[in-house]
Amino acid sequence: MAKASKYTSKTPDENGVIHWSDEENKIWSELVARQLACIEGKACNEYMEGLKKINLPHDRIPQLSELNEVLLATTGWQVAPVPALIDFDEFFRLLANKQFPVATFIRSRDEFDYLQEPDVFHEIFGHCAMLTNPDFAEFTHKYGKLGYAAEKKDRVYLARMYWFTVEFGLMQTDNGLRIYGGGILSSPGETQYVYSSTPEITPMSVLDVLRTPYRIDIMQPQYYTINSIHDLFDISQMDIMALVEQAKELGLHDPKFSPKEKLAS
Repeated sequence: MAKASKYTSKTPDENGVIHWSDEENKIWSELVARQLACIEGKACNEYMEGLKKINLPHDRIPQLSELNEVLLATTGWQVAPVPALIDFDEFFRLLANKQFPVATFIRSRDEFDYLQEPDVFHEIFGHCAMLTNPDFAEFTHKYGKLGYAAEKKDRVYLARMYWFTVEFGLMQTDNGLRIYGGGILSSPGETQYVYSSTPEITPMSVLDVLRTPYRIDIMQPQYYTINSIHDLFDISQMDIMALVEQAKELGLHDPKFSPKEKLAS
């Protein structure tokens, strides 16, 4: 989170309005249209219900105040404009205060299909609909409070829990596998990939999740499933830091991916 970004977030004016260009709004419009078609029949019901509540415009990037009005009324959350990349202290502080960070830039056409860092499309389209759900919102809030209080060595374990839930979480339903993780919901490639025979998909065990390595720059070799969104609330009531201690004692699982190649100097 502390590394440099080639993108610069836009600063809201004195009225809290962010002025997006016609091209930026056009990129948003094309991303939304493509992804709505991609997630049809794949996103969980809670996400689709949340999408109706936040009523995203398709022709322009929404103003954060529009989202805040809905989120505040449903779960007490807000979105907060942040620079392209923020450090873990600020990330956890915001979540602990029920503020979801939104980097106020949108990807360029050169990176239309894949962007490694989160932009306004990923943050809003991927995550904000789920934040209207009380169980998801409480889980995210608890995660923020734990992370803000945790030592650095423990935060890497908590990061794995966030990765396999908020970002790349799946749910087994009566209608089959459904997606609730924003990292999948905002990615056409990952949305299709989770329904292939390639990844390993297993029921959620918090202890296993805390011990599972991941890489941010590849399709995930492994995903974890919950049975309902209320499972996240149940997890939020667990003694998660005690599970972190257990995970540290047991050690990490062997990674299911190759190590990242180092660039030649």
